Amino acid sequence: MNVLVLNCGSSTIKYELFQEVRSIASGTVELVSGYREAVRSIVAALPARPGAVAHRVVHGGEPFTEPVLLTEAILAKLRELSYLAPLHNPPAIEGIEAARDLGVPMAAVFDTAFHATLPETASRYAIPSRPGVRRYGFHGTSHRYIAEEYARLAGSPEPTIVTLHLGNGCSACAIRRGRSVETSMGFTPLEGLVMGTRAGDVDPALVLLLAREHGIDEAERILNRESGLLALAGTNDMRAILSRVDEDARRAVEIFCHRVRKYVGAYLAVLEGAEAIVFTGGIGENSAEIRRRVCAGFAWAGLKLDDSRTEGRISTEDSRLHAWVIRTDEEKLIAREAIRLLKGGRDGQDRRRQDAPGSHRSDVG
Repeated sequence: MNVLVLNCGSSTIKYELFQEVRSIASGTVELVSGYREAVRSIVAALPARPGAVAHRVVHGGEPFTEPVLLTEAILAKLRELSYLAPLHNPPAIEGIEAARDLGVPMAAVFDTAFHATLPETASRYAIPSRPGVRRYGFHGTSHRYIAEEYARLAGSPEPTIVTLHLGNGCSACAIRRGRSVETSMGFTPLEGLVMGTRAGDVDPALVLLLAREHGIDEAERILNRESGLLALAGTNDMRAILSRVDEDARRAVEIFCHRVRKYVGAYLAVLEGAEAIVFTGGIGENSAEIRRRVCAGFAWAGLKLDDSRTEGRISTEDSRLHAWVIRTDEEKLIAREAIRLLKGGRDGQDRRRQDAPGSHRSDVG
């Protein structure tokens, strides 16, 4: 089965074509004349016609905790949930609507799904209860892929680990026996670690102050697009920051690593017996300096790095707590999930529910 994975943004569409789980084509196209024309150009450039399309959807809200076949009813529900991820879900929906012209089955795989196992102690905010308001977590496809790859590589079928997706967007995840039990992002991807342009954790009163001074929309823009490393060092490129010797760059790296260590330390306490810290994402995979600074805070836990290693296990044989670097492949996981779904695999129960009488079984395709 050829599965086309689409990751739709506001200005580009990333794509990858899989033959089963083997990648045979990939790329990025700019949105010049809209999503429909972009999808047509992607399909025209593929070496084979896709038999199905799998869409990355950032936010599934409370209803979607597993991959789903896309139906008109489900697409309508996704539109209702757009307010939860206004920067991410609307482009995904436009991509879904554009890909309908292909006339093939389509599936949605959600970033939030992996974190559906969060216990209430981790998912509940201490505010008056309101429907749909909870900590959802994000980067779930990456954290899940890393957990499964670690299980395979380390020979640990039900791993208990801390995963760190460090890139322009950053998140940490505490995984107990293969299941997410705590994560740094919350109701939106803004909570948690310092990121490329996102502030991460701030006092809610600061949000109110920004809103009073600049208005709600501008406050949201500042926190999402003008904060993080960009605000601290004038750029969100960690490679450029690490190459500098000025005080702003030094401070930005220290703040970034401090926040990561803070979360990892908390998650090691939550897990009570973690096997490893696993780095992934553009920074996590490629910056030995950031890994060194983060891991230096955990000598007390028996973590010792092997400076000769840059991939796989990067800690010494005698470390009590190990460190790993594993390259993420979210598209591969999305393709695999779509294939399982279309073949009646791990989401068989949800598929049967959709196929039941009165379930509005009308594939968006």
